[in-house]
Amino acid sequence: MKIESTLHNHVGGAPLAPLSPAPEYLDVISPVDGARLTRVVLSGPDDLDAAVCRAADAFDAWSNRTLKDRTQVFFRYRTLLEANGQELAELVHRENGKTVEEGRAEVLKAIEITEFACSLPQIAAGEVLDVSAGVECRVEHAPLGVVASITPFNFPVMVPHWTIPIALCLGNTMILKPSEKVPLSAQRAAELLTEAGLPRGAFNVVHGSAAAVEAICDHPGIRAMSFVGSTPIAQRVYVRATGRLKRVLALGGAKNHLVVVPDADPEQAAQNIIASMAGCAGQRCMAASVLIAVGPCEPILERICAEARRWTCGRELGAVISAQAKERIERIISEAESQGARVLVDGRRPRVDGCEGGFYVGPTVLDGVAPTMRVLDEEVFGPVLVILRVPDLESALAIENASPYGNAAAIYTRSGDTARRFARAAQAGMLGVNVGVPVPREPFGFGGWNDSRFGSGDITGKSSIGLWTQSKKITTRW
Repeated sequence: MKIESTLHNHVGGAPLAPLSPAPEYLDVISPVDGARLTRVVLSGPDDLDAAVCRAADAFDAWSNRTLKDRTQVFFRYRTLLEANGQELAELVHRENGKTVEEGRAEVLKAIEITEFACSLPQIAAGEVLDVSAGVECRVEHAPLGVVASITPFNFPVMVPHWTIPIALCLGNTMILKPSEKVPLSAQRAAELLTEAGLPRGAFNVVHGSAAAVEAICDHPGIRAMSFVGSTPIAQRVYVRATGRLKRVLALGGAKNHLVVVPDADPEQAAQNIIASMAGCAGQRCMAASVLIAVGPCEPILERICAEARRWTCGRELGAVISAQAKERIERIISEAESQGARVLVDGRRPRVDGCEGGFYVGPTVLDGVAPTMRVLDEEVFGPVLVILRVPDLESALAIENASPYGNAAAIYTRSGDTARRFARAAQAGMLGVNVGVPVPREPFGFGGWNDSRFGSGDITGKSSIGLWTQSKKITTRW
């Protein structure tokens, strides 16, 4: 992809200059080295309205095609994602800061969800039944119209694809508002969708910040929307958009707890726990935040610290998104240390040769954390692991279940009975046994509980069909 000096909205299959006489722009900075990549337009209500009008114009023709016909576009799109996978991975690396390997994993997940969307003719085919002599009842999944998806910076390829293939295959037309920090991957996806044969106007990208989000919440032409971001913003988006009578699913943040018991495999647990904490620089809502050690786990904790020291910034560990994020994460670590926490592994102020202008924080492990410390309850969104020590599994579960969040939790054990007790009692939407990032594979949907989700259903998998369609019941007498 050629990166233009200025990035405009992608509407009707082509760039569209801003409609405001005095448009605002934001520089897009690479976290890898601090270099400027491009500048992106910050759209206002008029820019969004232009995109909604184009999407509305495209809706009738697109929705009247059969579900099987629509999925043919996404069979071709899946092939294009695969063919352009390395380019997309490198684009994610440049604009988000994660490693190229992590960018490649994002592309593979986007391909997986696209494959699920291609199976919708079998999954969302509807139902038909002869309910009495000569009387037939049929249920169909009807698209809603123009829908919108607002996505965060931490997964520029994967999270948009939680919604793009499914919502479009089901017959809707779409507005995507990616994070203004990572606009390039969304732009490339729009180009590939056009190349795959998606009609112009069926998918549109509107760039912007808070004003664009508010305009999406308020626009009467948008029937449904999804949001992925922090919990406070997700809650505000949900309240504002549902107040405008939209269907909304808003996913928020998390404070995920991993529980380790003495019988866990030390090597497997250490490697998996640090990968959960430090993968994607800890910038994911499924990352390990708190490790609850049950009973005498000292040998495992020592291996965890040794594994954390093995991760090197710029090699296994990518950058965090911005200088402000780096400063915030390091400030939280220093604050905890000043309040009495012991820094077992210190990732503050690392040096990355050749990328001195980048924004890096190394893996950090804190012990001796008190319940009053901010690092224990607040989502750090960085490669920071807090250790808590408790005497038994019941105490660990009490801590996990007291959290206002409910995205993920996991346990490390070789005991089936212990794993079952944990799975029954833990209050989170996605659970792992010896898996620190328990993201379900398709067709099982992604979705947490409590303050990690506002709205019903999941954003992927079979339950996502209900987000993007409404059921039409037809009763016929012959």
